[in-house]
Amino acid sequence: MISDSDLIAMVRAYNPNTNEALIRDAYAYGAKMHEGQTRHSGEPYFSHPVEVAALLTERWLDDATIVTALLHDTIEDTGSTYSEVERRFGSEIAELVDGVTKLTNLELNSTETKQAENFRKLFMAMSKDLRVILVKLADRLHNMRTIKHMRPDKQIQKARETMDIYAPLAGRMGMHWMREELEDLAFRVLNPDARASIIRRFITLQKETGDVVPKITEDIRTELARANIEGKVFGRAKKPYSIWRKMEEKKQSFSRLSDIYGFRVIANSEDDCYRALGVLHRRWRSVPGRFKDYISQPKTNGYRSIHTTVSGRDGKRVEIQIRTRQMHDVAEAGVAAHWAYRDGERVENPFAVDPSTWVSSMTERFDQADDHDDFLEHVKLEMYSDQVFCFTPKGEVIKLPRGATPLDYAYAIHTRIGHSCVGAKVDGLRVPLWTRLRNGQSVEIITAEGQKPQPTWIDIAVTGRAKSAIRKSLREEHRDRYIKLGRELTRVAFEHVGKKASDKALETAAKELSLTDASQLLEYVGSTELSAREVVTALYPELASKADMEPADNERPVVGLPEGVQVKRAACCQAVPGERIVGIKYKGEGVFVHAIACDALVELEDQPERWLDIRWHSGRHAATNTVTLALTIGNSFGVLGRICTLIGEQKANISDMHFIDRKPDYFQLLMDVDVRDSEHLHGVMTAIEADSDVAGLERHRDLSRKP
Repeated sequence: MISDSDLIAMVRAYNPNTNEALIRDAYAYGAKMHEGQTRHSGEPYFSHPVEVAALLTERWLDDATIVTALLHDTIEDTGSTYSEVERRFGSEIAELVDGVTKLTNLELNSTETKQAENFRKLFMAMSKDLRVILVKLADRLHNMRTIKHMRPDKQIQKARETMDIYAPLAGRMGMHWMREELEDLAFRVLNPDARASIIRRFITLQKETGDVVPKITEDIRTELARANIEGKVFGRAKKPYSIWRKMEEKKQSFSRLSDIYGFRVIANSEDDCYRALGVLHRRWRSVPGRFKDYISQPKTNGYRSIHTTVSGRDGKRVEIQIRTRQMHDVAEAGVAAHWAYRDGERVENPFAVDPSTWVSSMTERFDQADDHDDFLEHVKLEMYSDQVFCFTPKGEVIKLPRGATPLDYAYAIHTRIGHSCVGAKVDGLRVPLWTRLRNGQSVEIITAEGQKPQPTWIDIAVTGRAKSAIRKSLREEHRDRYIKLGRELTRVAFEHVGKKASDKALETAAKELSLTDASQLLEYVGSTELSAREVVTALYPELASKADMEPADNERPVVGLPEGVQVKRAACCQAVPGERIVGIKYKGEGVFVHAIACDALVELEDQPERWLDIRWHSGRHAATNTVTLALTIGNSFGVLGRICTLIGEQKANISDMHFIDRKPDYFQLLMDVDVRDSEHLHGVMTAIEADSDVAGLERHRDLSRKP
């Protein structure tokens, strides 16, 4: 275990003016409070707070943060109290320790409503002092480094929590090195076979080609020296999880994944960054679409760098990041740069962005959101997504999460613009509302009086702001109809477990689900934002779980059907597992499963007695769900065969094919593909759409085929 003298020496290395007596006193107090306690490994428990403090010294943090790390578990796990910590170490440190304690007590993997409330508490603690989250992240990092000593079930729980919450939060705080390590440590627990496989392939690759990192590093240094550009060059192979994620996203094997090496050029000035970029692009061919200039358009967390990918030595693709030393410090330290010391003085870094504004806005949004789900959705989108920068026709910059659509852009400008949106132009060309926007595009929204949000917009929009505004508008417009439908769906669901959906029961369920009253509960059920099953579960969890124990087979793929009733997929919308559904009773034909957004349901709005609250079984479904795809493909040799091969590679089957139109330069056809679920379908469509000879692809909907 690191001694108090060694820890003080680590702090003194960057802060000669450190308060040694304060750190020594905190070390002694923490050791005394944790005396007799041990970790799962058998080591003294106090070794953990000391290691957390040591981690924070690597970021040159101030004395108060180091002391907080030493004491962060005292109030939680020992006989120490807030008042005692305040008396011995002052109110600032007591507040920080208390903040970390509150974060430790949050159940971030609990139910969504409770999780949303806990996220709010997390942001409240962060808004008071961001050093709280720095200590908590360092605490989680050390725990993940030593996770092998925990029970297997606890390892999985902590790893999932790390992957879902703490790693993205570290990234949003600008601490990308920590995000990468947290992700990889969690990956080691959650998918050890995949990680081991990637490492084995790396070893094989190095045996075949040698270690190319030092070779490429030297190539870059040589080119910079020729241009009289001073700078440092670093190279490394990317982390196993980063490689695995790229393989999953691109649906490529390891052998086809080329940019598995990353290099950094640390230049002396911003001008040298752009000069270095020119040198690299003149020496090696740049890869189209793989250039990002975060110097002229920084990320919201202060990150600045130029990213480019080139075909380097032996044609290998390598990613290169170019930045100055100050930019690099922010990229490495993130939010920690605000409290960093060097030579006894606080470091003033002009590129460091204080994320407290973002944290405060997230806390305020919780109070403004109509419900917890809206807030939780917005938090996760904000935390887990990089951003794209688009321009208004007047040249103003609009920041949106990656994957945002023109609809999100419209709502980002103003809710009124979003509500009245009928179309969009991107770089002067008319595009569908579901188009994914990219960095640097100019977007113009087309509006019309009388236009109102459509139910399908929920699936098009990706930002919490847009989804919240759309849901609110739809609820207000269809409130009475939703309440009527919700009442019928809850009645059927309650009868399914032998209970009555009385007014008192509904009021109690609304309270359990943190809703205003029974009317809001019924409204949410009718609008499918809440399932009737969730209402039943809130009151009768044991009965609901018993009702769920039906076998997940192809004969009964859905849950919630009356005994003996046959079920079929409606041909008009071809709903697949993973999509929100509703059951409609047809006399003499049983129940047909419709996607909740199916246009055929409009005719049935006044017949709520025919609607059933059903959902897909949660198990793995067989690839027997037929979906019709409409394709427009180039009329050239081998195109159709290649598409059939792509579908086969996705483990999907083509059950039928019908040509609609044949032209000299293109074909239009309908293709029936059998898939497991919505995720499987998305993979199939992504693989097809990526082919350069596919001009158009969409799901084919045919209302004439309704039951």
